[in-house]
Amino acid sequence: MRSLIYIERLFNRIGDTLGWLSSILFILLLANVVYDVVMRYVFNDVSIAFQEMEWHLFSAVFLLGVPYAIKAGGHVRVDIFYERLSNKAQAVIDLLGTLIFLLPFCMLVAWFGIDFAKDSYSLGETSGDPGGLPYRWIIKAMIPLSFFLMAISGIGLMLHSLNKIFNPHLVHAQSMDKS
Repeated sequence: MRSLIYIERLFNRIGDTLGWLSSILFILLLANVVYDVVMRYVFNDVSIAFQEMEWHLFSAVFLLGVPYAIKAGGHVRVDIFYERLSNKAQAVIDLLGTLIFLLPFCMLVAWFGIDFAKDSYSLGETSGDPGGLPYRWIIKAMIPLSFFLMAISGIGLMLHSLNKIFNPHLVHAQSMDKS
């Protein structure tokens, strides 16, 4: 059962990398917004491309940040009941929730999102505004990619839940090492 711990760590590294990437994109978003505001209010110059880049970056931050939130336990649940349960009961709820809700939904959105991005690519979809960004398919391709990565984080959550059920002493020792 120790191998489950190592496999979980591999999935956690993927989640950590996505969290790091999301934070870097957030810094780029912040710089983009500051540049756009300064150009607009100080120099009276507006760039449609920079305005569109704001929502592209915001989308990427959100879409790549959610898999990290799943890994870090920052996702939505009814904590008022959840936190009062035993570790084993929490693990069972996380395991069932992942199997019944998270994974099917993620795979469904990822599957249908691929066609959404492919259609955008084949049409050569660009911004509807003059001076806007080309290659709209890139941000649309982030949707299926993100949901696939959410599914991967869900598998990591399932492994963590299994470890809490079958290896509670190892999971406790592992969490003590991190603090």
